[in-house]
Amino acid sequence: MPFCRVGHYQNAGDAGGNNGIGIYYRTYGHGPIKGLTGTETPNDDDDSGADGGVPVRMEMVDAMELLKSVHLIIVEWSPEPRQVFELGTVEWRTKIMAKDAIALMDHLGWRKAHIFGHSMGAMIACKLAAIVPDRVLSLALLNVTGGGFECFPKEYLEEFIGPNTRRDILYQEYVKGISSTGMQSNHGFEGQINACWTHKMTKAELELIRTAGFLISVIHGRYDIIAQICHARRLAEKLQPCAKMIELHGGHLVSHERTEEVNQALLELINASETKISPHDWTNLTKETSGCLVTWMSRRRTDADGGSSPCFLFSILEKLHLCILYLFGLFMLAQEHGRRALRRIKPVRVGASVK
Repeated sequence: MPFCRVGHYQNAGDAGGNNGIGIYYRTYGHGPIKGLTGTETPNDDDDSGADGGVPVRMEMVDAMELLKSVHLIIVEWSPEPRQVFELGTVEWRTKIMAKDAIALMDHLGWRKAHIFGHSMGAMIACKLAAIVPDRVLSLALLNVTGGGFECFPKEYLEEFIGPNTRRDILYQEYVKGISSTGMQSNHGFEGQINACWTHKMTKAELELIRTAGFLISVIHGRYDIIAQICHARRLAEKLQPCAKMIELHGGHLVSHERTEEVNQALLELINASETKISPHDWTNLTKETSGCLVTWMSRRRTDADGGSSPCFLFSILEKLHLCILYLFGLFMLAQEHGRRALRRIKPVRVGASVK
């Protein structure tokens, strides 16, 4: 599998914190359009399609139409086994991994690329876009963080594929993958958790992405309980007018459940970017649609006109509910301390002495 030593393509300040890390990557398709995405799949070659074909597990790119026009690079966020233990938890940061991806672009000789990210990869993609917005042709952000069976709606898991349910098939694939590549090390898992926990996009970074001018698709499963869809909507609103919000029937791994729709959305994003469509013609968040798909300014206008925004009111009620719970908790805590104090100072009743 191709390998990139990221320190060779970074300046002294960035290279000093990578401990000589190298990352693996895979190549699919040979089209003129450059696409970069990431995965946390272990760096084994058993999952790869023959002759640069389609990877078995990466259903997101399971579309020959996509691979005919796109030269796709999938970054393996898994260092060499010895390096996993050499890395401290602090080195697992989305900003550091974004710089690794930029180094890989330099390694490939790519000046610009379409950037896709899913889950933690979407966090890394955001950081990359904020660091080098001039090198991003378009940005696709799929569901954020987490994993497991709860990522799927129950009806999806109970569907039958031949004699077996999807739940059984997915479980067998999971066991097969763990048996062939081994469990993720505790050190690596802690690093991944640290990267997600410490990830934060500042207003300045979001403004850099928003004003860069490239088109953005925020793709999310409506029933994602790992990363709630309201956060994706809020991010899309902050990236106006360049962002389009795409909601699909699915959970956290919506690219597995709605592969065709996700591929179509990615193709539309690439084609729109290549044909230089205006961001104002691309976005679907300029008007009030279903749920919370309204901009902050439209909310303010609605409230000023005497109307009510359901999403805004719900947000206020949610905060009020949390405040009430917090105050109630303080009250119960104070009451318990008061009871204990009274027990300490209350005089003990002594029985009458016997004459």
